[in-house]
Amino acid sequence: MTAATSADADLAARLARAAGRILIEVRDSGAFQGKALGAAGDQVANQFLTRAIRAARPDDGLLSEESECDGARLSHARVWIVDPVDGTREYAEGRDDWAVHVGLAIDGAPVLGAVALPDADLVLRSDRISARPIHAGRPRIVVSRTRPPEQALRVAQRLDAHLVPMGSAGAKAMAVVRGQAELYVHAGGQHEWDSMAPVAVALAHGLHCSRLDGRPLVYNCCDTYLPDLLICAPDYAADALAALAPA
Repeated sequence: MTAATSADADLAARLARAAGRILIEVRDSGAFQGKALGAAGDQVANQFLTRAIRAARPDDGLLSEESECDGARLSHARVWIVDPVDGTREYAEGRDDWAVHVGLAIDGAPVLGAVALPDADLVLRSDRISARPIHAGRPRIVVSRTRPPEQALRVAQRLDAHLVPMGSAGAKAMAVVRGQAELYVHAGGQHEWDSMAPVAVALAHGLHCSRLDGRPLVYNCCDTYLPDLLICAPDYAADALAALAPA
């Protein structure tokens, strides 16, 4: 089996939702606080997701932020890429802008994804498309709440947009999918697990997804470092990429 199936999509969504519920239970138990809560959440969610995927799809490759990679995934066409807690800081601080990512890349392409926003009791899926509400005001660009990149400032100036600080990569990408923002501009460091599932969901919803120089996002590479991306409504892609082009 190479192509993604409806069973794969259901598996991704079920696991993302279940991991999110587990993480809420860990947080609500009160047994951990601060960084210890983040570490516990990462460990518990990672064990659940990796064991469940290996049991359900033993012939596929697997890459998780919280598991050491032995390189075996590189020989597989189908590779599950997961981020057990995307936005560990936000999760540990009791914020709601964190996510769980479960995605499937086939031959390097982000073909299927599920992103859980547990505090909203919501899972966005690449196989279930919802209409984005129309926004009539100034464009909104979601950016890191701690280190908005200079590239986002350039796009904001060109589009007369304003910046909206937000936590995890998944939360920001899903804000664009849900019509809560028009663009997500990131630079300065991410890995494949930060963007794979969100990009699969965003592409399925008809959004533009690329590197900041317009190149496609490719997954299951030997080096998992994938430091920048642009996710936006198609109408903004040309202007955003022009603003990001070297002078």
